Amino acid sequence: MVHRRRLAASSLMLHGCRGHHRLFTWTAGLLQRVRPGPLSPAARRAAFGSYDLILPPPQSLSASVLSAPRLPIPASIPHPEYDRNTGHPLVNLDRPHIKDSAEIAGMRDACALARRMLDYAAGLVGIGVRTDEIDRLVHERIVAAGAYPSPLGYMGYPKSICTSINNVICHGRPLQDGDIVNIDITVYLNGFHGDNSATFLVGNVDEKGQRLVSVTRDALDAAIAVCAPLVAFNEIGRVVSEHASKAGLSSCPDFSGHGIGRQFHEPPMIYHFRNTAPGIMLPGMVFTIEPMLCQGAAGHVRWPDNWTAVTKDGGRSAQFEHTILITPEGSEILTA
Repeated sequence: MVHRRRLAASSLMLHGCRGHHRLFTWTAGLLQRVRPGPLSPAARRAAFGSYDLILPPPQSLSASVLSAPRLPIPASIPHPEYDRNTGHPLVNLDRPHIKDSAEIAGMRDACALARRMLDYAAGLVGIGVRTDEIDRLVHERIVAAGAYPSPLGYMGYPKSICTSINNVICHGRPLQDGDIVNIDITVYLNGFHGDNSATFLVGNVDEKGQRLVSVTRDALDAAIAVCAPLVAFNEIGRVVSEHASKAGLSSCPDFSGHGIGRQFHEPPMIYHFRNTAPGIMLPGMVFTIEPMLCQGAAGHVRWPDNWTAVTKDGGRSAQFEHTILITPEGSEILTA
């Protein structure tokens, strides 16, 4: 996922996050800007349901997360071509790349592994489980499979997977009864990236939360169904927007899907809202579709850790993602 306003290939960002994190000090004004509003807790429950609202952590906790050492990667495992100092990709494409048969085979392998890792992560989700523990266990599985967790070190990102709870649009405590949590896993295997994500229910989730997750999954399925040669990329945005609006939800406009292959993020950008962006699908193109639907307004604010994005009004967000190959006959879900 990339932030749509950082469109230049040289500045594509993981989940809209900037490349350099920093330590920070909370101030009254800063806390006011990043805390959800203007709904009162009672109004928020009435509008969005019953769930635990994620608020910024204490400064000491944020600092410890940002400064913690990254999980180890054996030297024998090939690393993606990220700059060692900045985490920026060393190669950037200026147009969608049509994959040949050998590249498609490589993508199939990477995407199949990404799917297995997401299925494994799903089995770890439960009340009381810490997201850091899910990150560690999935990291170990990815490495054991001879692959590299693509997010680790990308633009300075300190973790191996991305987890987002409730009102957190992207990134995240122990999981609690009633949470919804998105887990986004990308792996780098034999020179190719495979990317997928899903939102999971933790314990007894209220009806509004269940509906948000269900509609978001359906929006992804509907968007995939329109994919075929010569179809405009902006059809994806139209379909997702229609599904969201019919359900009284909004599609977050600030984060997008993307091409994927030898590079984590490649052209084209895949928007999940109504748009007039040019470009059509052609056989051999591979890209992600990853709608992110929100209760209430889709606007977000970013915590000063530069990684965590949360909804402005405290409504929950759900996301599902697949990597898609355009074939001569239509499309194929590589992460199915």
